[in-house]
Amino acid sequence: MNEQYFSYLFIFSKVGILRFISHLDLMRLFQRVLRRAEIPVVFSKGFHPHPKIKFERALKLGVESREEKLYFKLLLPLSPDELMQRFNAQLPKGVQIISACRA
Repeated sequence: MNEQYFSYLFIFSKVGILRFISHLDLMRLFQRVLRRAEIPVVFSKGFHPHPKIKFERALKLGVESREEKLYFKLLLPLSPDELMQRFNAQLPKGVQIISACRA
């Protein structure tokens, strides 16, 4: 079973009132955005699959950041610009994708 996945890296910011969102809630936020934007993300295997996304580090509650890293894998290749546009259309004010690239 040799499946090929396409890795991406997003740089995003978390500012304003959303600096009070916890790491777990931020993870849920990005999972919802993936679903709403209809992005073909890779899911884990097993009884309770979830999207395979990874943050470089967890932010403390109440801390703003302008350069956080988010890694994820897709089933199909998409252009980084299209992904960034689709994500930003679904994200709430305070969280924004700044740049995207293939990892």
